[in-house]
Amino acid sequence: MSATLAADAALEERRRSGQRVLPMTSGEIGLPVLPALRERLAAAAGENAYGPVAGSPALREAAAGYWSRRGLDTDPGLVVAGPGSKSLLFAVLLAVGGDAVVPVPGWVSYAAQVRLAGGRPLPVPILPGQGGVPDPHRLREAVTAARAAGQDPRAVVVTVPDNPTGTVASPEVVRELAEAARELELIIVSDEIYGDLVHDPAHPAVSPAAYAPERTVVTTGLTKNLALGGWRTGVARLPEGPAGRELHTRLVAVASQIWSSPPAPVQTAAAYAFAEPPEITERIAASRRLHAAVARAAARHLTAVGALLAPVTATCYLYPDFEPLRERLAGAHGVTGGEGIVRFLVERHGIGVLPGSAFGEPERALRIRAATSRLYGDTDEQRLAALAAPDPLALPWIGRSLDHLGEALADLTRHA
Repeated sequence: MSATLAADAALEERRRSGQRVLPMTSGEIGLPVLPALRERLAAAAGENAYGPVAGSPALREAAAGYWSRRGLDTDPGLVVAGPGSKSLLFAVLLAVGGDAVVPVPGWVSYAAQVRLAGGRPLPVPILPGQGGVPDPHRLREAVTAARAAGQDPRAVVVTVPDNPTGTVASPEVVRELAEAARELELIIVSDEIYGDLVHDPAHPAVSPAAYAPERTVVTTGLTKNLALGGWRTGVARLPEGPAGRELHTRLVAVASQIWSSPPAPVQTAAAYAFAEPPEITERIAASRRLHAAVARAAARHLTAVGALLAPVTATCYLYPDFEPLRERLAGAHGVTGGEGIVRFLVERHGIGVLPGSAFGEPERALRIRAATSRLYGDTDEQRLAALAAPDPLALPWIGRSLDHLGEALADLTRHA
């Protein structure tokens, strides 16, 4: 079971029983659907034919334009759409086959998907502050050792920007990763679902496809930038050249056996979104500003109690390390790992977070991941006000949530 979905379900049970909760478990973006998107989905409700397995021509053309505007010239014929980028990631791993390198920490589903696809995940740690990209030097060592032991690593999964750390790997590290993948003949599977949520748009994340275009598959969707998780739509960009076209053929074959075709009405709305008219870019910019303001405020509460935290430069995620407080946490609460922090916060304060072990860390690690994306309000009226506010931290409901977090952290780290 996905750790995020399981934690969300448990937290919802507490809410229904009347307990005060602060949901910081999943990356569900708590914002309303843009009216222009809702209107296009409704207008397309009569589109009930299967359509092409790889997605409608309009959606693939729009997605190709989206990537081309970001410096990745894209052939619409090498775009595959699916019911969510999560499904596409799994289908890509099935199409590539073999074992795959995954970053540690890394999103909860990467290793699980490798196993479901019949392979073995090879965990490789990231460099400090370079979330989502395995250390290129240790990648070489891990792949060489695995092949010597008879394993079959064929891919490396990266996340740019990163979940869970909220950081963006530097262009230098991404380039080194691309060079290592080329030397080792690995396919790079680059999950770029958070690409539009880098807090400073003047310094966007750099895709591995910029350095290894012949071997990089890029996936993205509308789940995060436009808060459309329930619409389940994603797109994959396959590399040019014979290897990319062969992979495209295998991916479409996999898709034909799993989902047949993406949902037609959603494809129509997604094609409009990927074309990026002004109302789309304005909504994403407002969302980005809101994520940055609230995530940074939450970060201040964490560092104030002594947790270590790399600067949050993208997304709505925080990945603090309470290692400097190990003796205090053990003495005051018997907490010796991330699971202990999670239990303390949910049982005493109704705050849901995830342990670092859900992202591949050792059980002993005093790391947690917290997401701020559901602190923007309980109603669409409040969430729209948060999007429009010059200072969202001044809104009382956001202020109360952040105060709740601060009080819980102070209780957690208080001396025995």
